[in-house]
Amino acid sequence: ASHVVVSLVKNYPNYLIVNLDKLDYCASLKNLETVSKKENYKFIQGDICEPHFIKQLFETEKIDIVFHFAAQTHVDLSFWHALEFTYVNVYGTNVLVAAAYEANVEKFVYVSTDEVYGGSIDEEFDESSPKRPTNPYASSKAAAECFVQSYWERYQFPVVITRSSNVYGPHQYPEKVIPKFISLLQQNRKCCIHGSGLQRRNFLYATDVVEAFLTVLKEGKPGEIYNIGTNFEMSIAQLAKELIHLIKKTSSESEMEHWMDYVKDRPTNDLRYPMNSEKMHNLGWRPKVPWKEGIKKTIEWYKENFHNWKNAEKALEPFPVTDPFAQLNVP
Repeated sequence: ASHVVVSLVKNYPNYLIVNLDKLDYCASLKNLETVSKKENYKFIQGDICEPHFIKQLFETEKIDIVFHFAAQTHVDLSFWHALEFTYVNVYGTNVLVAAAYEANVEKFVYVSTDEVYGGSIDEEFDESSPKRPTNPYASSKAAAECFVQSYWERYQFPVVITRSSNVYGPHQYPEKVIPKFISLLQQNRKCCIHGSGLQRRNFLYATDVVEAFLTVLKEGKPGEIYNIGTNFEMSIAQLAKELIHLIKKTSSESEMEHWMDYVKDRPTNDLRYPMNSEKMHNLGWRPKVPWKEGIKKTIEWYKENFHNWKNAEKALEPFPVTDPFAQLNVP
C-alpha cells in the first residue's frame, strides 16, 4: 500500500492523497518519507473499525476514490487470532464500504488475495472460480469480498475487487517469507522453513503491483474482479536456496542446507495458487520486473532499512510471538 500511496502522490499532483492507517505493529511511516512533505499528501491515523470516525472522515475529506488495503494479513497469526482477523478484515471492510457508499464515492477498490481460492496443484483459477479458503486469514478476506460485492449487486455501487499473487519488495514488514529469509541471513541466522518447503508461491514485485492498481483505477470496470498474477513461481525451499546463494555467496548444496532449518508446518499450508490473469492483460497490464532484478533491489533495501520497525526482531521467529491484538476489545 505504501508503494501505491507514493506512486499516486507523484503521478497525480492535482489529487489530494489521504493515507489512513491505524499504525499497527507492522506499519512504518518511514516507508512514506519521500512524500510526507508533499502538498498533495495527507496522513491520518485512524481505525477502519470505528464507524463514527470513518463516517466523519468521508464527510470532511470529500473522498472520490477508495483503495482499501487495510487488513490483518499474517496467515500463521490468523490460526491463533481468528476472531480478531474476522473483526478487522470483515467488520472493518463493512464499515468502510458502507461509509463510502453513503458518501457517493466514484470507485471503491477492494484489495483481496489469491488465497481466497484455496490451494490447487494443477487447476488454474480465474475470477469465476469458487472461493475455497483454507485458513482464517483467507476466509476473512473471502467474507469481506462478499460484503463489498453485495454493494454492487444491491445498489450498483462501483466496487472493484482485486486478487493478487504474493507481493515482495522494499517496505514489507519482515514477518513475510522473503524479507524474513533475507533478514535472517543478513544476521547470520538460518531460514526457518515450515514443513517440507515444497509449497510453491507466485512472487510479484511491488512496482508491478502498483502498475496493476493504477490500471484498475483507470480501466477497471465496476462490479468486476481482477486477478493480478504472475507466472513466476518458486518453492519455499528453492527460495531459501536462492537467497542463500545471493547473500552467502555459495552454490554448495551442503553449505546451503547448513543455512536451512526445517520447522513444524502450520495447521494447513496450501501447495500452490496458480491464477489466470488474462482479464488484467486485456486491460493492458503485465508484470515487467524480472525476479533477479526485483530480488537484488529487495536484498539491498533490507541491508539499510531492517530497523524501520521497532519490533522487527520479533518478526524473525519461526512462528508469531507478537500479540498485536492485546488491546483489542471485540464487541
